[in-house]
Amino acid sequence: MELKDSIHKVKEDSLKLASLDGEIRNRALEMVCHALRSEAPAIFKANESDLAKAEKDRLPEPIVKRLRFDESKLSDCIAGARDLIKMDDPLFKVLLKRQLDDGLSLTRITCPIGVIGVIFESRPDALVQIACLCIKSGNGIILKGGSEAKATNRVLFDLIRKAACEAGLPENFAALLEEREQIDQLLKCENDVDLLIPRGSNSFVKYIMDNTTIPVMGHADGICHVYVDGDADPEKAVPIIIDSKTQYVAACNAAETLLVHKDAAEKVLPKLAEAAGGKITFRGDERTVSIIGCERANEADDSTEYLDYILSVRIVDSMDEAIDHINRFGSHHTDCIITENVDEAEEFMRRVDSAGVYHNCSTRFADGFRYGFGAEVGISTGKLHARGPVGLEGLVTYKYQLRGSGQIVADYAAGRSVFDFKDL
Repeated sequence: MELKDSIHKVKEDSLKLASLDGEIRNRALEMVCHALRSEAPAIFKANESDLAKAEKDRLPEPIVKRLRFDESKLSDCIAGARDLIKMDDPLFKVLLKRQLDDGLSLTRITCPIGVIGVIFESRPDALVQIACLCIKSGNGIILKGGSEAKATNRVLFDLIRKAACEAGLPENFAALLEEREQIDQLLKCENDVDLLIPRGSNSFVKYIMDNTTIPVMGHADGICHVYVDGDADPEKAVPIIIDSKTQYVAACNAAETLLVHKDAAEKVLPKLAEAAGGKITFRGDERTVSIIGCERANEADDSTEYLDYILSVRIVDSMDEAIDHINRFGSHHTDCIITENVDEAEEFMRRVDSAGVYHNCSTRFADGFRYGFGAEVGISTGKLHARGPVGLEGLVTYKYQLRGSGQIVADYAAGRSVFDFKDL
């Protein structure tokens, strides 16, 4: 079967999936959880195969870290799916109910987007999270993972698809693409795919946007900032910076640039360097180098997503300078201010143009699971439809239903009938 025919079948079955009762979709998630747990040895065996190949191919450490699918990640995936089961059904919710005239009522209700294509990086756990979110939200799903996770993705997909179908989902609610050249074929399926969510490098996301007429949602770079204000508490600032940078260095919400107010630099930077214990390579401007003796930064460091234990550091003279720097060089993903001055924090949070703006907490909180969304299909830095971590709410749209009793527009145009708007 050609790929376009497989994708068309997903489109056809997405219409069936969209009408299924929430209990059926929850039962599918429950059976997925059971399948993942009972077949854990097979999943881990496949992942060991991928990891061995990654080692042979000498893939970078951050990619290998994302690729690893162990007991901890399996447990997190199952916990995320069970959290989704507990959540309210996002479909068929009434958002508006209005009487247009006697016997003529308008309703706006939530419904699935349709078929969502997600092209994601080397994380097999992303496949589980995305599939579960789409099951809960009633969307058909096209999955394309990285080739380095091919064996793990195949086992996970087969388990999820079999379990969900046994629970009552249509046979072709999901499809897995395994070859890179299939991406270009997917981009041409504008009649059957309603939304694309690419997760990868800036150049890759731009390629997707430039080569399809399908709507694209997502983000490219994750250049996140932490700004330490002049009124920051150093004892609070250092752990936040360390966590933002190192808790999971390969994540898109890991901090890449540290901005420090001149009044806080002498108090914070030496403590930070000591706490890092040589784990972080600092690249600083001239003033930073004079304080902690680190590497000298260059212009490229301002706009680099390292995904590594490297942190660029710049000392600024004011919060205005910090905000201007973030809005210019940041990726509008997640940025944080550390300060005990509430007024300064509020102004920073109003003026920084990012999907997530934080006060006194790690940028690593930018995550659908940590927001209580039941994981995420990705993070959007755009401003239309969904922004920030895209969970269930970001995977539904709405439709208008108009119920009448014989009304025709000609009567209203001629004045024989008059609208009588009332919210019900």
